[in-house]
Formats: sequence, structure tokens, C-alpha cells
Amino acid sequence: MSSALTARQTQILKALIDEYIETAEPVGSESLDKKYNLGVSPATIRNEMVELTRSGYLRQPHTSAGRVPSPLAMKFYIDQLMEEKQMSLAEEVKTKEEVWDSRNDVHGLMREATHALADRTRSLALGTLDDGDVWHSGYSNVFLHPEFMDMEVSATLFSLIEEARRIHELFFERMTGLTPIEVIFGEDLGWSGLNYIGVVGTRFKVRGKDAGLAIVGPARLRYSTIIPILRYFRSLIQEVAGQ
Repeated sequence: MSSALTARQTQILKALIDEYIETAEPVGSESLDKKYNLGVSPATIRNEMVELTRSGYLRQPHTSAGRVPSPLAMKFYIDQLMEEKQMSLAEEVKTKEEVWDSRNDVHGLMREATHALADRTRSLALGTLDDGDVWHSGYSNVFLHPEFMDMEVSATLFSLIEEARRIHELFFERMTGLTPIEVIFGEDLGWSGLNYIGVVGTRFKVRGKDAGLAIVGPARLRYSTIIPILRYFRSLIQEVAGQ
């Protein structure tokens, strides 16, 4: 629990973020009261949501009475509240089989890993090496999210990730490499028109090269699933490449 939040505020914040990830819609006190056993009245939930908004954890879209979590709230959720859902052994074995034949070619390995990552997460995946190569996979998965049904937004995203310079900047400048998995939000990237995206990425060494893999999607990505998957891919690539 954050020292800045009470236990009740933390409980309400977690429920709100869980609901937002599930629905992609601003969340109101009534829906939290009906769906989650919070043990307090809708009025109390509403008052706590006002306090969470004042504290920077929630935001209120202009067209809705509900609230959405801010990047501050999402970072707190990922670091403190989220329960990771590990891959099954069968999923791990299947993933290893998908990249195994490319183990002797680092470029082929990264290419196949990017494709497999997109398939496993049903998301847009990026891969790169510091020698300049960049791979993309899962473009159609973007349209599974209502945030990208606006063609102007999706076109902006696709245009940006087609620029190798932008991808290298993401992996080798924006990401610190200090932790195995990093989460960056659009507001921190400064990508115009894409404030509400989320990037889950990892940097690592593979046969002496700096490499990176990432998932790009809305800020409400299912981090509880995606983070352990990406962590597994990182270790798998290093394992099969003989790092």
C-alpha cells in the first residue's frame, strides 16, 4: 500500500483499474459498488474517487462522469497491486518450439520471437537489434482495442513504429535497461497524439548484441499477463542463443 493512500483508497483504486482494463470505459462509483465487494456505500466510493482524482491517481474525461486511471495509478498498480498470471508449461514449450529452428541465426531468432510474442499476447510486438534491424508483428491485433478504432490514432502509431530511428530511441534511449521489464506510457514518450498508449519492453544481450522486445497497446494493457510473458521471452532467447 502506498504511504500516500489509505487502505480503502487502495482497494477502490485496484477495483477501478481492474474494471477499466476489462471494459475500456470510464468507471463510475455505481458500477464499482455493484460489481466489487468494497464494503462501503456508493457515496463513500464517490468521495474517495474525488480524493484519488485530486491526488493525481484518477482523471475524469470531459464527456463522462466516470474516472480513468492516470499513468501514476497504472505504475502503482503494476508495482504494488497486480497479481501476475504465469504462462503454463504447455505455453512455454510451444513458444520454445516456435523459435527453436532459428537458434543459430540471431536475426532469425529475433524475427521469430517477435512474431511469436505478437501471437502469444494478441498485441502489436516490436523487436530490434542494435545493428539497425527492426521487426514488427501483430498489426491487426491493434484493432482489438477500441482506443485504436480511430483511424487517425492507429495511422499515427503505425507511422511512428515504421521509423527505425523511433524504435531504437525507444529501446536504447527511453529504456534504461536497469530492470528486466520496463513499462513506459505515451505521455513519457512524447509521441504526439499517442498519450494513452502503453509500452512493455525489455532490453538484453544476445550473442554480444544489444537487443530489445516490446509490446505496444493501450495504457490499459493486461499487464498481469503480458509482463510474465515478456519476461519468459527474454530468458528464452538468451537460453536458445547460448548466452
